[in-house]
Amino acid sequence: MLGDSIAEGVADMVPGYSTLPFADRVAAELARVHPIAYLNLGRRGLRAHEVRAGQLAAALDFAPDLALVACGANDALRPGYEARADVVDAELAGLIRALQDCGALVMTVSIFVRPAYPSLPSWLRPTGTERMATLGARTTALAANLGTVHIDLARHPIANSMDSTSADGLHGNARAQSVAAAEAVRALGRMLAPGPAPAPEPPHPKDP
Repeated sequence: MLGDSIAEGVADMVPGYSTLPFADRVAAELARVHPIAYLNLGRRGLRAHEVRAGQLAAALDFAPDLALVACGANDALRPGYEARADVVDAELAGLIRALQDCGALVMTVSIFVRPAYPSLPSWLRPTGTERMATLGARTTALAANLGTVHIDLARHPIANSMDSTSADGLHGNARAQSVAAAEAVRALGRMLAPGPAPAPEPPHPKDP
């Protein structure tokens, strides 16, 4: 797991939900099927270039079969993101390609887009909602281009429910973390599930 606070698992606890954050919960579900080695490098507050500079080498040394990358939000929430968006995309692409080149299946995520971000300053324009929607759309397009297993949570129904948000008004709480983990497991399941059996070929006509 590489990334920022989403990767680290910053979240308020909610009664009735697992205390495990998003990535740790996905790892726990995988470990129920087969023993795994798991490394979470995520640290809050990092921008995409800081994730690449500070985490990629350790991730490559770990030689993962599966890597989940979650970053970009700290870039998107800074003034001037619109002018830097291509640079942010390039940092994400560099992370993803390096992991793929070492043989890892890479997962990416477009995080929940909230109807409001009350903790952000009122002068920030475009709004937090517009900025995160832009990041989500760009991450989804990048994932399609690079062939990652992508989890698009930007328009998930729970995103409109502010009771799935932590008290800081930015991060999802344990409810949101559980939903994100479930969607990640479903995405892996869809990829790994065998497809329908091919239709039998019609019988060859007999020679005259």
